[in-house]
Amino acid sequence: MGRISGIFNILATPFSADYSVDYDSLRRLVRFQMSLGAQGLTILGVMGEAAKLSVAERRAVMDTAVETVAGAIPIVVGTSHSELATCIALSEAAFAAGADGVMIAPPPLEDKSDAAILALYSEIAETISGAIVVQDYPPVNDVIMSPDALASIAEAIPNARYLKLEDPPLMQKIDAIRAVSDKFEIFGGLGGMFLLEELGRGASGTMTGFAFTEILVAVYEAFKAGRRAEAEAIFDKYLPLIRYENQPVINLTIRKAFLQRRGAIANATPRTPFNPIDAGTLAEIDWLLQRVGIADPRQPICL
Repeated sequence: MGRISGIFNILATPFSADYSVDYDSLRRLVRFQMSLGAQGLTILGVMGEAAKLSVAERRAVMDTAVETVAGAIPIVVGTSHSELATCIALSEAAFAAGADGVMIAPPPLEDKSDAAILALYSEIAETISGAIVVQDYPPVNDVIMSPDALASIAEAIPNARYLKLEDPPLMQKIDAIRAVSDKFEIFGGLGGMFLLEELGRGASGTMTGFAFTEILVAVYEAFKAGRRAEAEAIFDKYLPLIRYENQPVINLTIRKAFLQRRGAIANATPRTPFNPIDAGTLAEIDWLLQRVGIADPRQPICL
């Protein structure tokens, strides 16, 4: 379980022009993220469009990513599903394939009480013994997990000691959880917009799909080495890029446009349904890259 720490890129799922999964681009994207210094990959997350994939496609994406990484860095596989049996089956398949952990958000629940949420994760943990990353992202399932509920999971379930926290206000919720339990390794998200503050509150890293992974890695490594001024300078320089990519409604489409410009994927179009971006947004992307000093996005940024 100790391998899950630092900057995990939430991998996009590339599609061809006909919306089939582009496995060649997937392999290229995995290798690209590794070349940028990603300390782990989280695949089949929300921004990985897992909900738009069939179970067979999810298994194929997982197998392709795990095979390409070949154990070089840890992989967390998103296995959330509206049907608990399918979630468990996907989790078992992930560990059998060699994943280091699975990320699970509660399905939409009629009973959203703290006790029901703890019972859900306990039932999952009775079947799988590998590391569970609890995903706290209410827009996915309309389930709000209180700090007490999350702390109870960490205290009661030994293999559920990781939390992907995306329920603002993030930093206040980190402190509220810590006040009850210190057993969670907490990861931020939300495009990396609050990485510095999350690290300042004791987060272990972040899991986000921001297209310029090397920036987040540089911030994390400087911060962890005690070079806070350097971490702040890097983060602040590229914050316009982080902010722009994480626009509500079109964040995924912008992210894929960046990844295409970086040469990491062949086609930038998400699978339907998605929100397209217009010519003005594409022009703003060019303008933004110029403003932050990125002359050639295909090259890793020297930091």
